[in-house]
Amino acid sequence: MKRVLDMLRRNKTPMESRDESPESQFFTTGFHDVDDATVPVVHWTERAKAIGARKLARPAPVKRLKELWSRDRFMAGLSPDDLEKCARHFEFYAVDANKDLIAQNEYGGFMLVVLHGAVAVDRQQPWGERLRLTEVRAGNVLGEMSLLDAGPRWSYCTTLNPCEVAVLEAGALDAMIEQDPGSAARLVGSLARRLSLRLRKLGASSQTP
Repeated sequence: MKRVLDMLRRNKTPMESRDESPESQFFTTGFHDVDDATVPVVHWTERAKAIGARKLARPAPVKRLKELWSRDRFMAGLSPDDLEKCARHFEFYAVDANKDLIAQNEYGGFMLVVLHGAVAVDRQQPWGERLRLTEVRAGNVLGEMSLLDAGPRWSYCTTLNPCEVAVLEAGALDAMIEQDPGSAARLVGSLARRLSLRLRKLGASSQTP
């Protein structure tokens, strides 16, 4: 997470005063430093093909994403202009039921926002059984931890019914940082706050007798 915070601090500097080569590949190249080089980085284009995801025309899902995030307290720092700029960098897909959007232990270069439908979050146990951790619905974000810190996925995220999702890939986030640095910094900050609260809750629950 430290490298993300360092990036945010650098992006407070006006574009004109930065080096001629901005860090437009910050998130894309983060996966080059993974601990296990034998584990491939799974990009959304590969996952979409594997699960038969169908790309959606933009107007309706863009409106849905902006509506959901405008009501999300973690995204309160994003202005309507920020939401508009962020939405430009997302792609939108329909996915059938019982499809793994995210697989445990893989390195994934994307995050998802659930627009419609429900998704199960399961942790596979050493003996092979999947333990249900939670179920998420419209407005929830999946996979942001791996996108931000280039670490492995913690769990499986599987559609429980037909879903629509918004997808932000590492390359698209890098493009946002270069083209709309202020909006990108506020988006990453909002995601980091959401993630921090989730980790605090997880830590508190693990200490409960």
